[in-house]
Amino acid sequence: MPAHESPELVGLFTAYTAGPASIGAHLREGAARARASDPLLVVTGADMALYPGDGRSPTVLGFRLSTRGFKELAAISHLGPALASLAELRRQEPDGIWRDDAERLLEHVRRSRGANSTALWREQIAAPAYRGREEAIATMVDYACELTERFLLRALAEPTHLTHQSLRENYLEDGDSPDLPVSFNRIMVATFFLVGMDNSHRLIAWCDGQGIDWSRAMVIIAGQQGRPTAGVTWRTSSVASGVLAASRHKLPLSRLYMAPHAPVFATPVDGDLSEVVALEPVMRQLWAGTRATVELGASMFAGYPAFSPGDEHPDQHAEETIDPTNTSDTVITERPWISSPQDWFALVTRLRLVMEDPRQLLSGAVTDYAAQQLVAHDNDPLAITVPGLDDEPYPPLPTQT
Repeated sequence: MPAHESPELVGLFTAYTAGPASIGAHLREGAARARASDPLLVVTGADMALYPGDGRSPTVLGFRLSTRGFKELAAISHLGPALASLAELRRQEPDGIWRDDAERLLEHVRRSRGANSTALWREQIAAPAYRGREEAIATMVDYACELTERFLLRALAEPTHLTHQSLRENYLEDGDSPDLPVSFNRIMVATFFLVGMDNSHRLIAWCDGQGIDWSRAMVIIAGQQGRPTAGVTWRTSSVASGVLAASRHKLPLSRLYMAPHAPVFATPVDGDLSEVVALEPVMRQLWAGTRATVELGASMFAGYPAFSPGDEHPDQHAEETIDPTNTSDTVITERPWISSPQDWFALVTRLRLVMEDPRQLLSGAVTDYAAQQLVAHDNDPLAITVPGLDDEPYPPLPTQT
């Protein structure tokens, strides 16, 4: 039997919530008009657009997938999960597809090692934030490929070597073996940090150049950020951390909205901003309408406790501190505080957290820390320490012939 709907009560329902003539729609439109002069910052999974207000043209900054070196560093970052996936595939089906996948990965690793050089990073990728570290990055990449090739060759020759325990002991974790001077956990931290440092460096410089009044700014993090379950809260969004840092934490957290289901614009091609421009009224109504509804709470329920999204000025003290000497029953709900670039227990714990927490972005493991360090050092990438890259005993690059 189909559900019965009362036309009268449905009409009452739609009077507030449905259609362009509803009360809710009128409230959103009025709120957007009242804030037509406020700067609006909209961030998608690949770009951010600043709408200055009063109909002025937007400005767009591309980041993440379109940035120099992102995919190359992500390729190295992914070697750890790739080998762990192969170990799991072999555990599930010892005679299954894992061998074909391992051989294909080995071929790509060898090609990548052959293409890697200081000149590649300095002259071709040429990311400004990596300037002065190109040789160190090339050395790290060479070492990572060599380490991965060695592990894959042994796994193909001795399949019983391809286990999670062996991967931890011979590849991922710190130890005393001279064959593993730098563990791959440190390389994953370094590559994630470098990507976060580059994104944050450009975001901070771009925002500084826009002269944004952060006290009036309307900020929306829109659409999918990385994997479908990731980055849906400000604490799990690496780009939200970067925006907050770029504002020097002048942006009130209550003015930043995460909108994973909001419409987004495609990355502009050849300077065509028509799609970006067309989305402005939609985004202004989204932000202003959300804000207007939030503000109704104070007027309707005056005298009751108010909701707060959290620490208005999040910093390292807002994160959890963990005790490396007592981990038997420890659980964490947020990324642990990093006390220094040598705080490897916290750094590697973050790697586990971003793998196990489906809200997180893998690349967000240390992005907030990179942004904090840049702000503390006048946005100078060379003035900060990249954990897992700087001061590590990587073997020198082989002599090229």
